[in-house]
Amino acid sequence: MADFYINVFLDDEKMKRIEQVGLAGQVQEIDGKKAVQVGVSAKEQKKLGKGFPDLQIDASNAYVLPEAAEKILMDIIASTKTLDVMKVAILKLYNPLAGKGLREKIS
Repeated sequence: MADFYINVFLDDEKMKRIEQVGLAGQVQEIDGKKAVQVGVSAKEQKKLGKGFPDLQIDASNAYVLPEAAEKILMDIIASTKTLDVMKVAILKLYNPLAGKGLREKIS
């Protein structure tokens, strides 16, 4: 069982993609909306928290990624045909150098 979850809320287009890759059975209703949940380990959550400091985790340890990151995650789900994608997705979503300037080498 995952420590955290990313909720991906599904509009009609996303729902079609989920159905096309055979994941319709994974769709849940969350707050009256259709969604899929992607499991995230505590270590992955820590990295995502650094990459996206504005993430707000709810009482069920779930959150929603910013739109651009969610699109990347959705593309990975569609290409791999599974919701168990965080080991792959974290490489594309987490940039440890984001927001850091280049350091000059001191001679």
